[in-house]
Parts: sequence; C-alpha cells; structure tokens
Amino acid sequence: MNEWKLHNDSEIFDNVPEDYIGFVYKIIDTEANMSYIGKKKFWSKVTRPPLKGRKNKRRSLKESDWKSYYGSSETLKTLVENSEKSRFERYIIRLCKTSGEMSYYEMKEQVENDVLLKPNEYYNAFVGGKIHRKHLNHLINKKADT
Repeated sequence: MNEWKLHNDSEIFDNVPEDYIGFVYKIIDTEANMSYIGKKKFWSKVTRPPLKGRKNKRRSLKESDWKSYYGSSETLKTLVENSEKSRFERYIIRLCKTSGEMSYYEMKEQVENDVLLKPNEYYNAFVGGKIHRKHLNHLINKKADT
C-alpha cells in the first residue's frame, strides 16, 4: 500500500496525533501528472442501538479508513482500482483540529491552486463548503497572540 507522508517530509505518517481530527491532503498521480486536493477525518462516528431497557442510542468513535483512502473523486477512485498503487503519492498538507478548519484549508488549497480552472492538472471537479468565522475561532485567537 502507498503510505501517507507529511507534505515536506519523507517519513511515513501512520499514527493519529493527539488533538487532531483530520487533515487536508494532496494525491499525485505520477503517470498522468495530475493531482487531487481533499480532506479526511481520522475518526468516524458509530451509532449502535440502545442497551436493553434504555432509550438513548450509544455513540462512539472508531478510526476511519484514512490509511487506505484515495479521495472521493470517482475518476481517481477508478484509476486507483485499475492501476498499481505505486503510481500515486499521498501527502498530508495540513493537520487540523476542527472540521471547520479542515473545510477552510481544503477550500483555500483548492482555490489557490485553481483546481477547477486546470482540468488537465487536477481531478477535482467540485469546490464547496460552508464555513463560518466562529468555526475558526481557535485560529483567530492564535494569530492575535502572535
């Protein structure tokens, strides 16, 4: 399997760091010279039925499929299924502490790289998100302190 690497590092990234919920990533198709920018959470929510005699559903977290994940692009997923995985390089661009931060930096990377305007360079066909400033309060406060 082709492992995740931190953006400017050759070390394999395979442990979930404490305090982070996900990351923004870039997958590079080395044969086609194309890329895909997206986001992925380390954890997924699991809802189980309530225990006998209880009404509330049981909720917990489990590790997501992030280690084997190759994006949500149907084109890219089909290529991964029909090609050698060594054809693809997977990089974590940024580790994120909140969903809002993840959405913000995914969109920022996509817009800065003009993914929709460069169909010969990026598999991305959609850029979207709804982010409110309050979702980024921890980053705003961090910048104010520096």
